[in-house]
Amino acid sequence: MNSLPAGVAVVVLTASMFMLAFAVFAGRDTVRARTVANLRRGIDEGYAAPIDLTGVADDDSRSRLYEFARRLTPTGTIRRLERLTIRAGRPQGWSLQRLVVAKLALPLLALLLGVMLLGAHPAPLLLLMVLGTVIVCYFLPELLLSSRSQERNDQIQLELADTLDQMTIAVEAGLGFDAAMARAGRNGTGALAQELIRTLQEIQVGQLRRAAYENLAVRTDVPDLRRFVRAIIQADAYGISVADVLRTQAAEMRLKRRQRAEEKAQQIPVKVIFPLMVCILPVLFIVLLGPTAINMMEAFS
Repeated sequence: MNSLPAGVAVVVLTASMFMLAFAVFAGRDTVRARTVANLRRGIDEGYAAPIDLTGVADDDSRSRLYEFARRLTPTGTIRRLERLTIRAGRPQGWSLQRLVVAKLALPLLALLLGVMLLGAHPAPLLLLMVLGTVIVCYFLPELLLSSRSQERNDQIQLELADTLDQMTIAVEAGLGFDAAMARAGRNGTGALAQELIRTLQEIQVGQLRRAAYENLAVRTDVPDLRRFVRAIIQADAYGISVADVLRTQAAEMRLKRRQRAEEKAQQIPVKVIFPLMVCILPVLFIVLLGPTAINMMEAFS
């Protein structure tokens, strides 16, 4: 009788954690809305953009809550969250302030709900589940950011070969490397195009070209892109033709992309074994042997 309430309690606890995480990460970003309104104000003559002052008090309370959470969070954890946020492309609504507050609020809320459930239905299994839920809630921001950054890195890795082909064609047509990078960034729509445009913007504001390329490799953390950036830096330092470097790197990226596709195709039979054994074969055995078992039971009874 105690197993059913414990199971219901675990389901309620898990659902509450996911709902709280969604509310924290998908909330309305009033800071961004107010900033955009201020930037647009005065662009058109006679136009005054409305300023939303309804969220000022909420922003003050959020800032105080962030300062309190930041004091309780180690500096290394905040740096790790900031690094993961950069590699994830700084997704909208996932600011560092929200992540720090969520990292502190989610495990506390999970612990509070777990204590209430344990007070109503004390059980060793429920205690272990509550502790596991608290640990998962503490590392939930890192897990979400790591998943987002991995998806973004896979997208960059997939787009790299085609982008290098475009840059190779532009350089061979007579454009410079920066102009070719700008054209590839304007024509692209993915994460790689955004990173190329950001790199050009860093160069335009006065940052060294080598430092801007190295920042590109650090932000994305893609091995193929890091290798390409290293080749470009060496070509710039030793006076090697950029067109030859782009052509070689593009051919190498296409070869690696084809090899990764072949590797994933060879892994499919191994990955299919587990769902085949767990989901398909038992149902097949029930359909084929079920009537025979029923007839045998009727005959012997």
